[in-house]
Amino acid sequence: MNRRLQSLTLQQAADGSPTLAGLLARARDASDRLKAIEELIPAELRRSVKAGPAEGDVWCLLVQGSAAAAKLRQLMPRLVTRLKSRGWDVASIRLKVQTRQ
Repeated sequence: MNRRLQSLTLQQAADGSPTLAGLLARARDASDRLKAIEELIPAELRRSVKAGPAEGDVWCLLVQGSAAAAKLRQLMPRLVTRLKSRGWDVASIRLKVQTRQ
């Protein structure tokens, strides 16, 4: 069968591509990190926070609005401590404030 006409699941595509597999692993890691700290974030702010990429010992959170970012800055020590206790090597969390367009 012609491979172009054969449909693949995302997992099958990742299995065939080291680049895609690495990207999926990074996305899964970011999602797992967010799940680990989610309960520390006030419920009304959770929808404003998205997982971003990790680079070395710095993890990025994408935050909707400067008010939510200000509150997260106050929580930063607890968030880092939680991640470290769960096995991640995190020295700091960087916040990237996104504005609605």
